[in-house]
Amino acid sequence: MNKITQWLKNNPWKLIYWLFLIIALCTSIRLSMDAGFSGDEEFQMRQAKAVYNFYATGGKDTTAIDARPDWNLPHYGQSVDNIAHVIAHVFSIEDEIMVRHICNAICGWLMLLFGGLIAHRITGNWRSAFFVAVLMFLSPRLLGHSFNDLKDVSFAMAMLWGIYAIIVYLQEFPKPKISTFILLGASIAFAISVRIGGLLLIPYLGMFSVLYLFKLHPKKDVFKKKSMQDFGKMVLYGIIVSVAGYFVAMLLWPYGLVSPIDNPLETFKAQSQFATAIRQLFEGSLQWSDVLPWYYTPKYIFMTIPIAVIVGLVLFFICCWRKKEDRFWAFFVFFTFFFPVFWIVFTKANVYGGWRHAMFAYPPMVVAAGWGFDAMVKWVESKLGINNDQLIINEDRKKVSAEKDNTKQENDGRDAINRVSAKGILVNVASVIVLLVLLIGPIRHICANHPYEYVYFNELAGGIDKAYGNYEMDYYYHSTREASEWIIANAEPNPDGSKIKVATWHTASVGYFFRNDTAKFAPLFSRWYEKGNNDWDYAIFTITGMAPEQIKNAGAFPPPDCIKTIDVDGKPICLILKRQSKIDMLGNQYKSKNQVDSAIICFKEALAINPYNEAALNNIIECYLMRGQLDSAKTYIDHELSFLPKYETANYFLAHYYMTKGEMDKAIETCKYIIDCNFKFTGAYHLMCNIYLRQNDVKNAEKILGQLIDHDQLDNAGVQQLIQIYKADGLDDRGAYRKLYKKMAKSLESRGKKKDAQVYWDLYKQLR
Repeated sequence: MNKITQWLKNNPWKLIYWLFLIIALCTSIRLSMDAGFSGDEEFQMRQAKAVYNFYATGGKDTTAIDARPDWNLPHYGQSVDNIAHVIAHVFSIEDEIMVRHICNAICGWLMLLFGGLIAHRITGNWRSAFFVAVLMFLSPRLLGHSFNDLKDVSFAMAMLWGIYAIIVYLQEFPKPKISTFILLGASIAFAISVRIGGLLLIPYLGMFSVLYLFKLHPKKDVFKKKSMQDFGKMVLYGIIVSVAGYFVAMLLWPYGLVSPIDNPLETFKAQSQFATAIRQLFEGSLQWSDVLPWYYTPKYIFMTIPIAVIVGLVLFFICCWRKKEDRFWAFFVFFTFFFPVFWIVFTKANVYGGWRHAMFAYPPMVVAAGWGFDAMVKWVESKLGINNDQLIINEDRKKVSAEKDNTKQENDGRDAINRVSAKGILVNVASVIVLLVLLIGPIRHICANHPYEYVYFNELAGGIDKAYGNYEMDYYYHSTREASEWIIANAEPNPDGSKIKVATWHTASVGYFFRNDTAKFAPLFSRWYEKGNNDWDYAIFTITGMAPEQIKNAGAFPPPDCIKTIDVDGKPICLILKRQSKIDMLGNQYKSKNQVDSAIICFKEALAINPYNEAALNNIIECYLMRGQLDSAKTYIDHELSFLPKYETANYFLAHYYMTKGEMDKAIETCKYIIDCNFKFTGAYHLMCNIYLRQNDVKNAEKILGQLIDHDQLDNAGVQQLIQIYKADGLDDRGAYRKLYKKMAKSLESRGKKKDAQVYWDLYKQLR
């Protein structure tokens, strides 16, 4: 109690900072318990269980180290996931998701702790620590991810921990404490044990250590004995801590443990060249993540972080570089948030889901912003003659001390102290008010849209209203929890007593929340545009992956069978559907049996109930094309394109319609339009190739299939078409395949994929 009183009297900001941390920890844990099941948790939980079994069996159960092309989780140490699984297992906690979310909330809170401590270390005052903690806690994207994104939040926390440890180490050099070595080594070990990218802390340590030596020793003294001794110490300490941290990390990571050198190298290469591409809604169109614009990550960051952080960054660049003694630390902080984003842009990394892959760059960015606000307040205080530590003027304090014997002067001095102290308090209170005013938007969003805090766009982006239909919303499927719980509470039982079938395209999250109601409910997988072909009673669909033209079409969306929406700022991010009829599914069954007349009757009835039933539309169009009733097919094609103008399937039918009508130029133009919308839709390439071959235009037919090679989309049908084209040009089988392999090798080489190209050069040489 005496210590708290002392803090309050001598350093109120320290008390305020720690009180805020306590409130933030309790709040974060409570909020995390409302969060949904994220898009990655199914895989992480499975791997965590495998890791537990690996250690429990002394390495006999090798599931945790079985890395395959379709299963890359062994490449992730995911220490926090593993800790959560151990806690749930040891204490027999059935709701493992709750344990995971609490652990993740603690990781998110630790970022507030380390961020504030970094600011205090750099600036020497606790006000900056408080600013950093407030900005970080009230960053909706970061807060939302701290509920259930163990993969990215734990890594961001580990990297910030490491940055803090490096700062402590440098400030204590040349005589760092043993506890500092432990802190630094533990941070490196933990970061690597979460994700191999934690290795970045080692070059950070090396680079900043060298720069710090230049800061300590003037240029003229660089090669003097003391400088060289310090350099030797830096090298020795750095090697010991890095090696120790690395091998401790291997003990915590099964895949690294079985081969501490080769497997981490393999993992680093695999994660640097992540192959899985996902379509992302960006700037109003669905784009593949492996070919997103270079500015995807930086733009997403500045659209979705609070305006207060952006203002703080501006102040950081204006105010925190002026003093020579601050420049090293300003560069340190700047580099740790700038470099990761720069590297993503420079390497054209395959990223998606907003900027969650760059999340570890954000906490240092907030540190810079908090420092910027603090520097601005210091500037105001200096203009008013306020000592920013004690909130009084030093000259007045000295005056009071010197004139203690003179009662009148003593009283005047004490009055001066009180006046200036009041002025200092006013400035500090005003700074907090200004900060909170700038954070009104995030605060409102958090209060109004919990637990979907991470679905946030700032005022510069126009908020949710402007971003809706142009950028991803609930890309991590948080809303499936609320939807599942609503169906459990409100679903009407089937008349025949059968299980209620719930369709969704994320069965893992929905299935988890139905785990205690399996006698009544049965989750099943369905894609949005194919749902009419499947057997379901209720459906849960987040809007992720839906065509932007559709979700922005107020007349067609949400569809008539939607009985409830889960909204963020009045915009639906998840739909709950109740099936009105299964006649569309019956029609699909007739169609599969080639009973076209019966199928058409069913599809017409389904469309009378819901004119926007995509599956029924696709099926009835296909039926009419099969029967050669082109005008009828065109009617339904036009209707589908009226609310789904870029939908590949509908446009593909349109291209077939034109081709059947003999309007080849229109068919080709339609195929080109499909490719512009989705360059990985291979059907359009094959159709164009067939049209060119019908026109005896072999050159263009070969050219269009070459585009498939350049896009890594050449399938077996494309291979056979190219081989036939080459053979028609006079080559035998051997020569045709040699030409194909050569073409594929050159294409891969031109895109920098030399290792993959070599495979085809070897095949080419074998056919000599």
